[in-house]
Amino acid sequence: MPVTLLGATEIRALAAELDVTPTKKLGQNFVVDANTVRKIVHTARVHAGERVVEVGPGLGSLTLAILETGASVTAVEIDHRLAARLAQTATEHGVPSGALTVVDADALRVTELPGDPTVLVANLPYNVSVPVLLHLLETFAGLERGVVMVQSEVGERLAAPPGSKIYGAPSVKAAWYGRWRLAGTVSRQVFWPVPNVDSVLVAFDRDDVPRGTEDERRRVFRIVDAAFQQRRKMLRQALAAALGGTAAAASALLESAGVAPTARGEELSIDDFVAIAHQMEHAP
Repeated sequence: MPVTLLGATEIRALAAELDVTPTKKLGQNFVVDANTVRKIVHTARVHAGERVVEVGPGLGSLTLAILETGASVTAVEIDHRLAARLAQTATEHGVPSGALTVVDADALRVTELPGDPTVLVANLPYNVSVPVLLHLLETFAGLERGVVMVQSEVGERLAAPPGSKIYGAPSVKAAWYGRWRLAGTVSRQVFWPVPNVDSVLVAFDRDDVPRGTEDERRRVFRIVDAAFQQRRKMLRQALAAALGGTAAAASALLESAGVAPTARGEELSIDDFVAIAHQMEHAP
């Protein structure tokens, strides 16, 4: 029996049954177009037998599209009503027993996932998309790749290269884990309710070799935060407190790391920030 997808009428009926009104607080915008959820799954290269984690499955439209491929899904849902209904919806649409696991929890607090998923596919709530992504990548080293739908501004920032105006702390922190790219646009009209922002798909592939230890990551991220909190200042000023307390000390350390003290954070790649952190760790 093939897995069938949700249509717009059924999605609205499900919401009415559960007395669910999409809320801005939870960033809920349900996808009501089957072609769109299939596009997301295709872009993520999901295939039978893979283990996928989905954050914010909502009423299940994207969930069913992932399950349609023969993959298994661990769905993390913060709304108790939606989490409680999802397994029934899956059964009604032909999903085989054991293919779906529902975790009723806040994705920002999840530290274990059944099935050790290797792929992330999600329509992320706009208000927490970057924190959720960074938490999942930090916590679950087994996540090898993924595709997420996010607000255009957020997606463009995640995929931005050094030197661009939108390159910032999220860009650098995302790059710690791997390679990111914009993978398509999504029409506002496929959502219910229709949002007042545009959406994009962002794809990532985790680096084969970790960039560093957890302690090194924390050290790099602290330097990144300091650099972009005062992004208009030269690094020797922006990082003075973090690198020794004075602009002169910061300049010396930056130069020893191969970074110009007069540069600004937006000009540096993740490798530059790693070099600064390494030099800071080994400074006398």
